[in-house]
Amino acid sequence: MNSLNRIPNNLFDENKHYFGKPAEFNDRIIDRRIRILESYTDFLGENITLLDIGTGNGATLFRIAPRIKFGLGIDITYAHAKQFEEYKNQQNIKNVELKIVDISSFRFDKKFDRIISFEVIEHLKSEDLLQFYYDSLVDGGLMAITVPNKWWIFETHGAKLPILPWNRVPFFSWLPQPIHEKFANARIYTKKRITKLLEKHNFKILDIQYVTAPMDVLPEGKLKSFLIQHIFNTDTTRFPLKAVSIFVLARKI
Repeated sequence: MNSLNRIPNNLFDENKHYFGKPAEFNDRIIDRRIRILESYTDFLGENITLLDIGTGNGATLFRIAPRIKFGLGIDITYAHAKQFEEYKNQQNIKNVELKIVDISSFRFDKKFDRIISFEVIEHLKSEDLLQFYYDSLVDGGLMAITVPNKWWIFETHGAKLPILPWNRVPFFSWLPQPIHEKFANARIYTKKRITKLLEKHNFKILDIQYVTAPMDVLPEGKLKSFLIQHIFNTDTTRFPLKAVSIFVLARKI
């Protein structure tokens, strides 16, 4: 698997909107996802090969690279490939690679022990593309994903709403699914919906949790500090209204 160390500059358009904005390297949501991932003691390991579907800038993959044998990040766009390669070279990380592919028309010759895919499934052209996830995983392999939580107060991916210029209208995500998906930029999930989807594609749910909102989008200040310290101060929560996403650990059966 070849690195994309030399990528033509004309493939990049920083002003163009792609399929989602990846989390930044220092965002709290990255820390939360990794701590949850590490709580499953057999997910990472020195002999583990891992596929990161929708890797973006590789922020998560780079963080877990020291704890796996090899990691491949894949994405459908070159939008963040330059940032990926620059960080990889700066940090001298040898055991990760990036590949740009369209999973609707691509299959790997070899399968991976683990898959991670954070805030990606909601952007897929079709949920049936979960077949790619299944086909890319070894029998009995583990997969960890997150999807946006329907019961979070704000629409995390925005929506194309008539008249209203602000696309993160509170409670918009609570509307019935047909109305929401007519205007929203991405699908949104309940625990029941994502469970049903994964089981349809022959995954067994091992664990499912609400991920507490990290408050990354708030500007620094007293309000943000208060919320982080006193209300949104745990990685997971029992309360759907405090959760920005749903974390699922599943096994291929």
